[in-house]
Amino acid sequence: MTGRPQNDLLQQLSRPDFELLAPHLQPVELEASHILYHAGDEVAAVHFPCRSTLVSFAVPVEDDREVESLLVGREGAVGIAAGRSASLAYSRIVVKLGGTLLRLPPRVLEQAQQRSATLLQIFSRYADCQFAQLLQTAACNAAHSIEQRAAKWIISAQEHVGGPEIPLTHEQLAGMLGVSRSYASRVIQMFKARRILATRRGAILILDAPALEARACSCNDWVKKHFDEVMGRTAADG
Repeated sequence: MTGRPQNDLLQQLSRPDFELLAPHLQPVELEASHILYHAGDEVAAVHFPCRSTLVSFAVPVEDDREVESLLVGREGAVGIAAGRSASLAYSRIVVKLGGTLLRLPPRVLEQAQQRSATLLQIFSRYADCQFAQLLQTAACNAAHSIEQRAAKWIISAQEHVGGPEIPLTHEQLAGMLGVSRSYASRVIQMFKARRILATRRGAILILDAPALEARACSCNDWVKKHFDEVMGRTAADG
C-alpha cells in the first residue's frame, strides 16, 4: 500500500519500520457488530482500526452479561500479542463503530520485530498502554456509578468519532456498561432531561460537552495521560 493509513500507531513508525509492514497490510471494511473473535478463538490477525473505526473487548460475566473492558480505535491495534506468539482471545472482540481496519498476519509482525528493535519497542510500549487501560477499567467498574461510567464511555466514543453525533444505540451502550438495555435507556433519559444529550435513530448527540465531562469519572484522563507519557517517550527516543 502507498502512503500512511489513518492509524496513529502506524503513523508513529519510522519509514524503514513502516516499510517492513506496509506490503502486508490488507484493508477491510467491517460494519458495526461484526465479531472479530469469540472468546477462545485463535487470534489469527492483527487489526489496526483507521479513522473513526472502534473495536471493543467484551468480557463475559454472570447472567449471560458482558462488560466492556477495552475500546481500541485509530490510536492502536487489536491482537498485538499475536505478534509475539500464538494466542487465544480471552474476550469477545467486536467492531463497535464500523469502518476501515487493516489486517496484518501475526507472523509478519513477529518477523518485523525480530529485524527492528525500534519496532519491537513501540509495540511493547503500546501493549503496556492497553494493560493500563484494562487496569483502569477494572477500577472504574468497581468504584464509579453507572452515570459516571456512561458519561465516560460516551466521551471516549465521541473522541474516536471526532464529532458530537455518535452512532451508538442504547443496546450498545448497555453492552459497554454491562447492564440491561432498559437501565441504559434510563441513564440516557436522565441526560436528555438535563439537556446534556439528545437521541436520534441509532445515534446519540452530545448537546453540552462540558456538562457531560463534569458527570464523567476521570478514568479516561488517567489512561490518556499514561498513553501520552509512554508513547510520547517512544517518539522522542525515535
